[in-house]
Amino acid sequence: MVGIDRARAAKQHLRRDLDGRTGVQGIGLAHGDDGYRLQVLVASEPDAQGVPDAVDGVEVRVRVVGAVHRQH
Repeated sequence: MVGIDRARAAKQHLRRDLDGRTGVQGIGLAHGDDGYRLQVLVASEPDAQGVPDAVDGVEVRVRVVGAVHRQH
């Protein structure tokens, strides 16, 4: 089971790895059946290529969400 502290540390590593990549809309934590996992939101399917399946033993799931726009 992956605890919150381990997931947060993995999130920071993943954030550094994906920093500046086009199409990455967000990186967050999600609670699953086996504790926490990382979730990467991308604009399109091609943007998901190269995102790892796991970071530091923490599962990574990718969701295609389309373009995200800032609301005022």
